[in-house]
Amino acid sequence: MITCPMITSLTSGTLAGMPHGFLGRTGGVSGGLYASLNVGLGSNDIADHVQNNRARVVDAVLPEAALVTVHQIHSATCVVVDQPWSNDARPQADAMVTNKPGLLLGILTADCAPVLLADKSAGVIGAAHAGWQGALGGVIEATVAAMVGLGAVREHIYAAVGPCIARRSYEVDGGFYAKFVAASDNHDLFFSAGHQVGRFQFDLEAFVLGQLATAGITRAEALGEDTYSQPTRYFSYRRTTHASEPDYGRQISVIGLNG
Repeated sequence: MITCPMITSLTSGTLAGMPHGFLGRTGGVSGGLYASLNVGLGSNDIADHVQNNRARVVDAVLPEAALVTVHQIHSATCVVVDQPWSNDARPQADAMVTNKPGLLLGILTADCAPVLLADKSAGVIGAAHAGWQGALGGVIEATVAAMVGLGAVREHIYAAVGPCIARRSYEVDGGFYAKFVAASDNHDLFFSAGHQVGRFQFDLEAFVLGQLATAGITRAEALGEDTYSQPTRYFSYRRTTHASEPDYGRQISVIGLNG
């Protein structure tokens, strides 16, 4: 865990020595539904508050770095980052990789799984937004392949899966289940019986770990933090939906390279 005067973020042992953090919703300046470290450019929060919060993230994890995020669309698209872009010029993608120091790759979530990756010896890092659509569609493999394209070696890549919705909080219907088992019979392992007939509990975190293993990543850690059941620590799209709230904030997970 790393702490600054305003922000506490979780870190992963697998990524030790790399500037990174899985940040929650505390330590920012936003109020109301967005209290307090909302970094979501797509939310209806006050824009200056969002920018202030994003600056606080940088100061907490890699001071003076350039924070880079993408316009996430639940895809398997991964982009290579050579230099920062403006918020208005964010490409539509759900993963990023780089070998450039001074960049802080950021993934926004509110139940989906943030995945941070690094080949420490090659100096290549990656960050992926793995909701169920992106994870099923191949965003993990796309990220790993892009890292290899920059000189990383699969066997040397370490990964960590950050706070996301847990199996106990993620009930889905039969149509959702059918999409996964149609892709592979083995995907049945990530489901258990729901509270009603025809409903299932889906383990997104375990599924993402499985996708990492399929991509050849053997050193991966999951933090085991449920975003849905911890309202004071994390934003959650599903919790907001169940509460009929009009909007929700987004937390961020980041990784960078020292200069």
